[in-house]
Amino acid sequence: MTEKTTAKPQNFFGMPSLDALKDVHSAGSTTYAAIGTAWAEALSDMGAEVLGFVAERVKEDVQTQHQLMHAKSLQDIHHIQNEFVQKALDQYSAETGKLVEMSQSAMAKIPGAKLMPD
Repeated sequence: MTEKTTAKPQNFFGMPSLDALKDVHSAGSTTYAAIGTAWAEALSDMGAEVLGFVAERVKEDVQTQHQLMHAKSLQDIHHIQNEFVQKALDQYSAETGKLVEMSQSAMAKIPGAKLMPD
């Protein structure tokens, strides 16, 4: 004999049903379109910033290699390397701060988004 089960079928990969997602969407005052637009703009701006930073760092790398090839002594090489590392640390630190500010600005553009929990 065939037994009937009364258990509800499980969701695909344990993901919430479409109804649950609709409930989440209707509960918030922010539409997905507004979030999507803000994030798309922020990602574009941040991507351009990172690409500009990388291009500048590559320029620094090439310049340092040129200086190293023309160094006259080990002391010159040591000095060039020290300057390179210090400048890189300063630039990476500044860029990190800039990207943090950009991401905070992006979050501020999303209606109802909180940067820090209360």
